[in-house]
Amino acid sequence: MNSMKPLAVIFLITTLLSCSPKNPAPRTFPSPEPGRPSPAAIQPRQPGNEKKVTIGISIATATFILERWNKDMKVFSGAAKELGADVLVQLSAGGIREQIAQINYMVTQNIDVLVVITHDSELIAASIKQVRDAGIPVIAYDRMILGVPIDAYISFDSREVGRQYGQALIRAVPRGTYLVANGSLHDVNSFDISQGLHEILDPHIKAGSIKIGQEIWLEEWSFDEALEKIGAVFEETTAFDAIVCGNDAIASAAIQLLSERRLAGKVAVVGQDAELISCQHIVEGLQLMTVYKPIGKLASRAARLAMAIATKEAFPPDTLLENGSGAPVPSYIERPLAIYKENMDAVIKDGFHSYEDVYRNVGL
Repeated sequence: MNSMKPLAVIFLITTLLSCSPKNPAPRTFPSPEPGRPSPAAIQPRQPGNEKKVTIGISIATATFILERWNKDMKVFSGAAKELGADVLVQLSAGGIREQIAQINYMVTQNIDVLVVITHDSELIAASIKQVRDAGIPVIAYDRMILGVPIDAYISFDSREVGRQYGQALIRAVPRGTYLVANGSLHDVNSFDISQGLHEILDPHIKAGSIKIGQEIWLEEWSFDEALEKIGAVFEETTAFDAIVCGNDAIASAAIQLLSERRLAGKVAVVGQDAELISCQHIVEGLQLMTVYKPIGKLASRAARLAMAIATKEAFPPDTLLENGSGAPVPSYIERPLAIYKENMDAVIKDGFHSYEDVYRNVGL
């Protein structure tokens, strides 16, 4: 155990801060049951003498300094407050060891449920077992925690993200050479995205119309690492017709490198998270598509789920998924949406970005 004191400041939130090698094998999870209705919203608890619920959140900021995570936590905290809960947030910037140290600290703070955005889907397992042994339920948010029983998992369908990548590129570039820049090796979602992508691409690869020129993996969801690793590929060759990127930070790195070589807009690029710069790139013609995840829906549902688990209220899952622990995990899975220039209004109507911000560089 790292003996250093946690570097992050601990926040008790009533209003939130302002503000997806060691090669794990690809994990296979069943798809969510289609058409299952979402459970009704939990009503705020009535004032009384009972203890106020405290929800602990552990966020691995070393890999989550991304635009979308500020939105997730802002919505989650606001929804939890409306339900009558306090939220104790820890931001761990030092990787998995610091995240584990901070989770151990939260166990001493009388939290009723722990929500975890983990740095490493596997290495956190022993710490999560200790939390549950202490009688504290655990919810994995966005990333599945592997190898240990947990109480719930809530995320988007990452395999569908990969399918949407493949569908977009096959339509735009039905013949050609692709570069695949996958996300973090420490995130099981990366392998689900890859599996979904290959479900679409493999028949075309077998037929000879598509060729994977190179496929790389990143240690983290990092713009800087993507800049370095895609840059190294480009030193050998830029003869690619399309680039599959694990997320929009990676896509932004790819587009910067393409721009330096006067190739931006000539190579189809896809990513996920609907970051503002990627939405701008799409309307400018520099990026083909981003996968939008309706974060408000996911984060508010996660707050209701956390409150239900803390108060032992029913909250029926969409499906049960396996995480290698032998105990199926009640899971809540939202569907992502592919965003192109033609349907950018879906992001704007949701209030995710403003019209003025998205179209700032194209004068519309």
